[in-house]
Amino acid sequence: MLLSIKRDEWLGNVKNDLLGGLVTAVALIPEVIGFAIIAGVNPMTALFASVITAIVTSLTGGRPAMMSAAAGSMALVMVVLIKNHGIEYMIAATILTGVFQLLFGYLGIHKLMRFISKPVMMGFVNALALLIFLAQIQQLEHQNGTTYAVVGITVVLMYVLPRVTRAVPPALIIIVAMTCIALMPQLQLQTVGDLGEMTGVLALPGIPMVPFTFETLVIITPTALALAFVGLMESLLTLPLINKMTGTLGDNKREVKSQGLANIITGFFGGPAGCAMIGQAVINVESGGRKRLSTLTAGLTLFILIVFFKDVMVQIPTAALIGIMIVVAVKTFSWSSLREIPRLPATETAIMVVTVILVVYTHNLAIGILVGVLLSMVIFIVQLANINVSRENKTVKVTGPLFFVSAQTMITYFENITLEDGMRLDLSEAPIWDKAGRDAVITIRHLFEEADLSLEVTTSATDSEERRN
Repeated sequence: MLLSIKRDEWLGNVKNDLLGGLVTAVALIPEVIGFAIIAGVNPMTALFASVITAIVTSLTGGRPAMMSAAAGSMALVMVVLIKNHGIEYMIAATILTGVFQLLFGYLGIHKLMRFISKPVMMGFVNALALLIFLAQIQQLEHQNGTTYAVVGITVVLMYVLPRVTRAVPPALIIIVAMTCIALMPQLQLQTVGDLGEMTGVLALPGIPMVPFTFETLVIITPTALALAFVGLMESLLTLPLINKMTGTLGDNKREVKSQGLANIITGFFGGPAGCAMIGQAVINVESGGRKRLSTLTAGLTLFILIVFFKDVMVQIPTAALIGIMIVVAVKTFSWSSLREIPRLPATETAIMVVTVILVVYTHNLAIGILVGVLLSMVIFIVQLANINVSRENKTVKVTGPLFFVSAQTMITYFENITLEDGMRLDLSEAPIWDKAGRDAVITIRHLFEEADLSLEVTTSATDSEERRN
């Protein structure tokens, strides 16, 4: 059962969860609107989809306090489908995305997380921090001096206010104060209402208006699979960061299922697919959010804003939100990873840097993570292939695993020495991992048989046990 009714996942931090949720709801607005416009989705539709995603994952998710909504990484995947086939196909793809994710949850895809190395994890966190920062800087183009001043003041206040009081999240104080200031028309500050047309009726549950044919399935499946993997990657990589920040553990398997359920429901309400949002998750935790109540509050607050207080919401100055998110980006970046570089092997540093560059350059999380994982695996295999072959009298000792990469090294060694009768091949510290390793031992035996010489082979305890079985 996905629905969370555990008391300790909801209560015990009520005031801070409520305040954190309020801040997070407001912090969601500009990013959701911005990427909705890029994807070609009505901003109100994207905001309402974020409400559904936030509420569903709050009730069912594996990681309390981790915010999920209509994320930019998902919007970028949808652009081509929407452009070529329209919104209805995007809705169908969203539902199929949720079905895939729900299926992956039951298949245990979360277990693949152990194949993501620490350098790739650090690269992911740093890349998203840079993307958050760059997204804020891009919004400052063609803005007036007052906007820059408000951004600067906001950044300073985000660091100063916590020293004055921790009763209320600094971001909430800043948002309220700057919204009041933005009402002065002479300042000419850009507001949330200037980002896009904030009209539209909230959708009722329905089925996407697409032909129920195999051709439709062919059209939406590639996008749905891409959305499913990108969404799960961002969610499952954000989860350990929130674990670290809160000192608690989330449930990866449950999170996968929750993301799938949220996207299915969102799709039936006509919205775009969503996933965890690292920036908003961080600001929720930084504002005191710890329990499911914080993300539920964010979802409900966003709903109240777009339905009952839209006139107030559109007056929030984007400069204040930009300043807040710049601080979030700075705090998200793993500065310790830079300090560790002198102590890290060059290969690990290279993996981290490549992951960062690819994610930032392509704005595609999946490409950066997959390349980082593949690079980690290749380097690992190359390192394993460096077996040591040494000789003492008539004993040749091999240290390191024998498999398809390293096996030839052992064969080449024997091909280039003078074989003697009564030699001994010591494989006690060389476990045989695959058929290539076993064939290498057979090949060396044949070399001695052809020379009419004897060879004694000593294998590891594990290999000896396997042969007996």
